[in-house]
Amino acid sequence: MDRISACLITFNEEHDLPRALESLRGIADEIVVLDSGSRDRTREIAEQRGAKVLVREWTNFAEQKNAAAAAASYDWILSLDADEEISPELRESLLELKKQEPQFAVYEFARRTWYLGAWVWHTRWYPDYQRKLFRRDKTRFEVPEHATVNYQGKIGRLKGDLLHYTVRSYEEHVAKVEGITTRQARYLYDEGRRSWRGAMWLATPWNWFNNYVLCRGFLDGYRGWLISRMVARGTWLKFKKLGKLIEEEQRKTIQRPA
Repeated sequence: MDRISACLITFNEEHDLPRALESLRGIADEIVVLDSGSRDRTREIAEQRGAKVLVREWTNFAEQKNAAAAAASYDWILSLDADEEISPELRESLLELKKQEPQFAVYEFARRTWYLGAWVWHTRWYPDYQRKLFRRDKTRFEVPEHATVNYQGKIGRLKGDLLHYTVRSYEEHVAKVEGITTRQARYLYDEGRRSWRGAMWLATPWNWFNNYVLCRGFLDGYRGWLISRMVARGTWLKFKKLGKLIEEEQRKTIQRPA
């Protein structure tokens, strides 16, 4: 395998960034940090650890990640979020892959989340496979919210988990869902989605049932219950906010003079 550029996008990540950067030691031949205007020590921490630090005004997740990949020196990109960490088993898989000729243009691995003091092993949060290692000349990030690598070919899978430290409190989780659903609703609206009531009433209970029962969230105790509840709440809020955007559009149309 050619050399690997690790790419991270950041905004006020001084708490999590050192752990992510340390886990890349010995794996990444280059680290690119694309910051969107942090007001804490994020850029200083990245520079101290030898990363190439760039600043770009925030647009959306996909554009930020594509810009970080474009700024890299090598074609193989390992895209990490600042709140993620390479586990020891995944490290071994990546190091072994670097010794070989890759069979795929995109590789994915399981992501395991630390939530309210414990690892989550069920719900749709695990194994939560993520396409994190790829050739930038073969694919790119798409969909502004929670950008994922768009690729239609066969995808390789590596052993080992990507460790994810997503939120530190229930209150932070609530706030995160509020922000995410606002952006999701705006994205659906801008894409031309104009139906929402049916999805709000049907998808909400289904997502709870899928996470808590079918994906065995109940085995994670109260954490599985909270996650399933918040997934359902996120579905409800996303379509509710979409409905408000549609209703506002309709009011403006009615009020517009002939």
